[in-house]
Amino acid sequence: MTWLWRIFFSGALLVAAAPALRSGSVSGRVELHNSREPAVRKLRDYSGVVVSLWPAAEGAAAPAAPAAPARHARMVQKNKTFTPHVLAIEVGTTVDFPNYDPIFHNAFSNYDGQVFDVGLYPPGSSRSVVFRRPGVVRVFCNIHSTMSAVIVVLPTPYFATSRADGAFEMPAVPSGAYTLHVFHERATPATLAALERRVTVPDGPLALGPLVISESGYLPIPHRNKYGREYPPEAEDGTPYPATRK
Repeated sequence: MTWLWRIFFSGALLVAAAPALRSGSVSGRVELHNSREPAVRKLRDYSGVVVSLWPAAEGAAAPAAPAAPARHARMVQKNKTFTPHVLAIEVGTTVDFPNYDPIFHNAFSNYDGQVFDVGLYPPGSSRSVVFRRPGVVRVFCNIHSTMSAVIVVLPTPYFATSRADGAFEMPAVPSGAYTLHVFHERATPATLAALERRVTVPDGPLALGPLVISESGYLPIPHRNKYGREYPPEAEDGTPYPATRK
């Protein structure tokens, strides 16, 4: 029995000697300037900005991200609207597209990010897509031209989306070196690139300075249906949709 006790105590000493994983919380606030959106100009709604921390370049003191478990997220279709309008997820996440409207929908994306088409499906049902590579996915409905959304697929589990007041928080980020990335759908690539910077997360809270994002230079891009054609006049709810034909 003596050797069993030796093994037990040796294992206990190894566990006690192992360094604990240190982490901190990262928080901040975004501000949107030069916007033409009424919600921003009148209500100061700064929601929908995705802030993420990517492990820094090779050779830096960057912690390895833990293996991501199988994850699910939802983008609901209700009142002819995708909710949330901006959804941030980690690579490998499955996104469900439940249809809570009393009409048919057809979520799809045919440029940028990951191409997909879940097809036409009825009220009360759902379709799912697994997003396997990082990128920005522009989502539309093949039936309703006014419906749009954005899925930001990230190669890191450390991200947050700003609330209406612009605030965001990332809890339990392992201490180390990262590169800060920002995505905002109404900012130019040059504006977003200028916001990138090196961030060192301490063993404790880190408050970032205000992230000021200008929407100057942003031009909305019109989209077509999944066949590359103009949307036909929208059918009355509950009737067959001509947009299902090529």
